[in-house]
Amino acid sequence: MAFAEHEVLIRCDAMSVYTFLVDGMNLPQWRGGIRSISLVTGAAGTKGAVYRQTTTGRSGRTISADFEITQARPGAEIEFRVISGPSQHSGGYYLSTEPAGTRVRFALEYQPRGLLGLMNTGIQRTIKAEVSQLARLKDVLELRSAA
Repeated sequence: MAFAEHEVLIRCDAMSVYTFLVDGMNLPQWRGGIRSISLVTGAAGTKGAVYRQTTTGRSGRTISADFEITQARPGAEIEFRVISGPSQHSGGYYLSTEPAGTRVRFALEYQPRGLLGLMNTGIQRTIKAEVSQLARLKDVLELRSAA
């Protein structure tokens, strides 16, 4: 199994952070490699919403990475699972209120099957790079709240 997590403190209230994160259409604003995204089923920001997403993979090829929101607790937690593509991982955003703002933890987990299990080091590196993009979220939301 591969697992990675990253935390940041964002100088915004928890509901503002939650509202931005739970709408998958906002992902391209802070996560690199997303080529396209659209809401396929459900209501944006609710449990059961499914987003169709394509990302840039190795060598620049396009990869399908559709995902479903599996848990949505306002101001506290958003969980999802990838339902298409070669890497069907799961993860979540976990929010806690602090005096200086909102602490956000982004965690990803992937259980490779078959021969992919032999590539654990590369997979670990990839998901670590994914969660570290949380620093961009901090920049985006703090700039928005300052405007």
